Amino acid sequence: MGTVFTSLSDPDFQRLFDDFHYTAYRLEALQVYGVPYEMAEFARFQAGEARGEFPGIARWADRVARGVRAGKRFHRVHVVTEPLSDYVRFECAWAYRHTVPAGEDVRIAAVPEGRWPAGLPRFDYWLFDSSVLVRMDYADDGTFVSAELVDDPEQVVQANVWRDQAVHLSVPFAEYAAGFDDLMRPARADS
Repeated sequence: MGTVFTSLSDPDFQRLFDDFHYTAYRLEALQVYGVPYEMAEFARFQAGEARGEFPGIARWADRVARGVRAGKRFHRVHVVTEPLSDYVRFECAWAYRHTVPAGEDVRIAAVPEGRWPAGLPRFDYWLFDSSVLVRMDYADDGTFVSAELVDDPEQVVQANVWRDQAVHLSVPFAEYAAGFDDLMRPARADS
């Protein structure tokens, strides 16, 4: 067992996002995340309010932009089930639409509810420079539990295989979002 982080704010966990040299990759498998810094914004989204200040995403977009300027790559694949959960609609409309312009390569692997892409795990992880693996653990309601730095070489290699498979099965966020309105509801065909 490697180092375990019980807070997303842990300085050692945060340092992973500054200290990598080339790539930071994330596989997202959940349809809802109970992240404290998003709660107020998610409630506003659900109430139909306009997007306002979003400090958590603004900080992430700034981090991505700084990294991209330094020659680093931030990319992720989110496996989403359709129809989209309210949280995924929120994440797409209020987060990805702002992190992609900052330089994050966000991709979507969409599957019908009840299905899952072949060969992909049903848990989240970060993979830094294809060699540092952090497995993310969440409760059933999407609340963060912990993150574990995995030091088993076989698991690191497997995470690289999963990354490549997820990228292969996904499309760029802009391409996926083109089929939806601004709130990530399916766009209606003109009659």
